Amino acid sequence: MTAEEKRVIFASSLGTVFEWYDFYLYGSLAAIIAAHFFSGVNPTAGFIFALLAFAAGFAVRPFGALVFGRLGDMVGRKYTFLITILIMGLSTFLVGVLPSYGSIGLAAPIILIVLRLLQGLALGGEYGGAATYVAEHAPQNRRGFYTSWIQTTATMGLFLSLLLILGIRSALGEQAFLDWGWRVPFLISSILLAISVWIRMRLHESPAFIKMKEEGKQSKAPLKDSFGKWSNLKIVLLALLGLTAGQAVVWYTGQFYALFFLTKTLGLTANTANIMIALALLIGTPFFVIFGALSDRIGRKPIIMAGCLIAALTYFPVFKGITHFANPTLEAAQASAPVTIIADPNTCSFQFNPVGTSSFTSSCDILKAFMAGNSVNYANQAAPAGTVATAKIGNDVFTSFEGKGLSKAEFTAKSAELKKSMTEAIRSHGYPAKADPSQINYVMVVILLTFLVILVTMVYGPIAAMLVELFPTRIRYTSMSLPYHIGNGWFGGFLPPVAFAIVAATGNIYDGLWYPIIVAAMSLVIGTLFIKETKDTDINA
Repeated sequence: MTAEEKRVIFASSLGTVFEWYDFYLYGSLAAIIAAHFFSGVNPTAGFIFALLAFAAGFAVRPFGALVFGRLGDMVGRKYTFLITILIMGLSTFLVGVLPSYGSIGLAAPIILIVLRLLQGLALGGEYGGAATYVAEHAPQNRRGFYTSWIQTTATMGLFLSLLLILGIRSALGEQAFLDWGWRVPFLISSILLAISVWIRMRLHESPAFIKMKEEGKQSKAPLKDSFGKWSNLKIVLLALLGLTAGQAVVWYTGQFYALFFLTKTLGLTANTANIMIALALLIGTPFFVIFGALSDRIGRKPIIMAGCLIAALTYFPVFKGITHFANPTLEAAQASAPVTIIADPNTCSFQFNPVGTSSFTSSCDILKAFMAGNSVNYANQAAPAGTVATAKIGNDVFTSFEGKGLSKAEFTAKSAELKKSMTEAIRSHGYPAKADPSQINYVMVVILLTFLVILVTMVYGPIAAMLVELFPTRIRYTSMSLPYHIGNGWFGGFLPPVAFAIVAATGNIYDGLWYPIIVAAMSLVIGTLFIKETKDTDINA
């Protein structure tokens, strides 16, 4: 590797690390952000809306891929990802200074969502530019190794965000961090932004783009050439369904869903969960480069497909193992004190409503919201139409109430009374309020989390090289960016709220895993049958 090639990889990777750091700060602090910006609703709904605001950033990533992909194929790789990093950095800084709901009311969550959308648009243009730029500088037989360094950036960005959050949280104390200290990591992004821009200003345009430009082979209409011609659109669709969708759900399950599962479902403290996730990331990150380099020898496709297969086969036992080692008291309670909700199915809503139009005041919804919020597994039993829902906890039976038509004060009073009695019941039957630190097997939890991260490295390490190799230089930035960001932005980004929605609907804390398992299995089948190996492709041809 020449000095120039090292500088290209370092500059592209470092800038991308900072962008992922910016993007994932929000996800890591979702619960705290919910309290500050969505405090106009109850805490459970607030956390749901915070997750959905996080997902909104993912929703617009494909549009960022279209806008900046077109720009990158027409103007150049270097200048395009200079623009994206400026948008990302400034949006993140503004989140750090944005007044809360208590100060400016409804304007706070609205502005927050706008900033999240800007972050998503910027990230939609960032990854394709960085991956294309590095790949076009790499020797043909080492493209997987070179681009695998870009693949480490998402995990390193998450690791950096967790590390800073832990350090600031410990330095300030829990209460100060909850009040105002959570803003500090967002403000630090201004320093990272300045460093990233300075580094990227020193880069030169990629040789493949310069050669194409000199030969007059640039596309005048990258969007039309990428998606208006079936020969290329077919490859885009196969890349989405057979590669990036499966890669995305494995990535987000192994890192973000695991973090939410530890804190929201198993009741571990945020610090404890963050430390264990950070250790798993530290151990697992080198495997991005290992699998990237291995893909130069045996191919990209076998490694990615193996990762999807292993994930689909192991998610249930791994997450049950995490419960066993992180909160054995909860596991024992679920086995010894089964809970049943008996209700008219027509009165039971899908609890995580993305647009917030449901008030969740039916007798069924009230019980399910309580159980989901306390990580209580429950069975659903149908009751005759018009029946007021009841919950059976062991041998105790609790009758809910219909909230429709009640004043806010009446609803709050009745809800508090019911929750108090049911909380006493689940505690008496062994359901813990939080995980007991003395019962956590930290070593085994970290081992299982590391296994999840290694699955991430299998599907993610080789994928940048494979996406670059699927498309010609003249439309490469545009063509590879869209399937990547639909896969990661939609299939992956919506994983936490969709998975939690499934859990609330079914009453089983593990049922949310069906979403990543089904998507990973889909990519395994489509990728195996319809996508060809690309490692020997000449991308300059």
